[in-house]
Parts: sequence; C-alpha cells; structure tokens
Amino acid sequence: MTRVFSGIKPTGHLTLGNYLGAMRRWADVDQHRADALFCIVDLHALTVEHDPARVRRLSRQAATLLLASGLDPALCTVFVQSHVDEHARLSYLLECVATDGEMRRMIQYKEKAGRERERGGGVRLSLLTYPVLMAADILAYGTDEVPVGDDQTQHVELARDLAVRFNQRYGSTFVVPRAVTDSGREVVYGKEGRPGVANLLEILAACTGGNPSGLSGVYESYGALKKDTAEAVVEVLRPVQERHRELCADPGYVEGVLRDGAERARAMARPTVDAAYRAIGLLPAAADIGVTA
Repeated sequence: MTRVFSGIKPTGHLTLGNYLGAMRRWADVDQHRADALFCIVDLHALTVEHDPARVRRLSRQAATLLLASGLDPALCTVFVQSHVDEHARLSYLLECVATDGEMRRMIQYKEKAGRERERGGGVRLSLLTYPVLMAADILAYGTDEVPVGDDQTQHVELARDLAVRFNQRYGSTFVVPRAVTDSGREVVYGKEGRPGVANLLEILAACTGGNPSGLSGVYESYGALKKDTAEAVVEVLRPVQERHRELCADPGYVEGVLRDGAERARAMARPTVDAAYRAIGLLPAAADIGVTA
C-alpha cells in the first residue's frame, strides 16, 4: 500500500484554508487510500523565536482539530513529531549528507532569515537546517507521497536528493519519495480584476463542490454571493466544530490517540533509521549487537 506522510506546524491557529485545502482531503481521501501518517511537526516550530507554552497549546489544539476534521486513528496514524526520537536521530545523519550550499539555496530560508534580521534578531542555525529535518520526517517512514503546497516543493525535492545520495554512498536504505501531490484546491482564487469576488467564488466552490467559473454566472450581486458563501462556510464547518467541542471535553482521548500514534510511528520508523545508522558506519548499541549488527 502507498504510504503518505503529511505534517502540520503548530505556529498559529488553523484557518479555513487549512481545512479546505488540506485537512478535508486528508480525512476524505488520503486516510482511506493509503497507509497515512499525519504529524504535528512541533520541532519545526522551534526554528524561530517562540513562546514554549504557546507551542504546547497549539500542538494540542492542532491534534484536536485533525481528529475533529475526520481523521480516524483506526485508519491512520496521528502523532507529535517530538514524541518519536527517530526524527531527530535521522536528521543528524542527513545533515552529514547535505551540503551548506543546498541549505542556503532554500527559498524559505532566505525569506524567513531576512524577516528575522529585519526584526533585529539573530537567525537560528535550526532555521538553516530545518529542511533536513523535514527530509528526515519523510524518509524515516519509507514515504511514497508527500501532499504539500507549492511553497514546500523545494524541500521535498531536497528529500529526494538526500535519499538518492545516501543510497548511492552507503547502500540502498531509503525509499525515494514520489512526485509531490497537490494537497487540494487553493482557497485564494488568483483571478485578476476582482480578486474579492474571485476569492468568495473559490471558497463557495470548495464548500459546495462546484467550480468558480460556473458559480460566477449565478450571482448578480456581491451581497448575495457574500451571504451564500458565509452560509456555506458555516455549514461545512458545523460538524468539525461540534466534534471539536466533544474532543475538548475529553482531553484524555486526544492524549491517548497521540500516545498510540507515537508508538506506531516509532515502530515504523525505527527499522529504517537503525539501518541508516549501520549503513553510515555507526557501531550498534550493546543491546543490539548480535541482533542487528
């Protein structure tokens, strides 16, 4: 079965775009068609200035919203990145394969580092190397497909490059991820002329299953379009909000899902990461000698 890995970073409150563009597809499609892992990538949130309490709160909130959006722990694996040590273990090995030039060519690094410098702060080393951690997220699980937006395409290509390079140098260890798949329709409809109307048409289409071009001929007034779009958004989010309230009232359930998810994720990732440790030349731990050496 195809294995899919998707991550969501707990650096802000999730938006309608997150739900329509990614989370709804994860629930409606990906968890049913593939061996799917959905990860709250909290380690990535540490690459810039942050409030520790806020990161913890948003991590829990992200997990709750993923479950509220329809992810079923019986069908997929939902977990927190920092709960599975293999992410950090593999990240260092991949740093030993990546080059400084590759990291500094990453477009997101240039943009984010520029913003940090404008604020007068220092740029954390982890901001430079976090694409390698993202590669570790992907490669640890033998991932075939990585549903991401265009802004992350360069990072998935890096994961492919690192997997190929490691395999060539140290022996076949990693699955090379397949071509990036689109995570869903963009909520912002980039049509020139009347972007406000285009945006409403795109949101309405995403909520109702229509298409913006077809809907554009239905409305004669901006007010009617705005009213119908608002009602469609309320309706599509109603079951998510109801399920979210139920989950918030039962935090033990969410914690249990994350605990079980981390255990499953560790079991999936550990054989690959252990194999990478052996391949690159590291001595097995005493407990493993005679078993995996």
